[in-house]
Amino acid sequence: MADITVSKKMAAMAVDALEDRKGEDVKVIDISEISTLADYFIIAGGSNVNQVQAMADNVQEILGKAGYMTKNVEGYESGKWILLDFGDIIVHVFDNENRLFYDLERIWRDGKHVDKSELDN
Repeated sequence: MADITVSKKMAAMAVDALEDRKGEDVKVIDISEISTLADYFIIAGGSNVNQVQAMADNVQEILGKAGYMTKNVEGYESGKWILLDFGDIIVHVFDNENRLFYDLERIWRDGKHVDKSELDN
């Protein structure tokens, strides 16, 4: 993974982008110590397909303008669970039903939950 400060900056930008589109219950999990997949998982909920897609679009736009491009996007068309893989961070945007069903917070409970304020340091 890249320098953790770069990952932290990317995660902070993603959280801001999600919150800008009214993302619900945005969570950041530091998985750098338990996985080689990424440094951070960011998980957010939306109330409908349009909102979920708008949140994903905003994350891609904000991070893209900063020079961070998605390596992979999954699930955009259905809008039920969109995965945005930026390499150092992975953003999961769910509709409410699928967020409860997949419960990534439980699956990745060994990761460290990070408060947004910690990302700005």
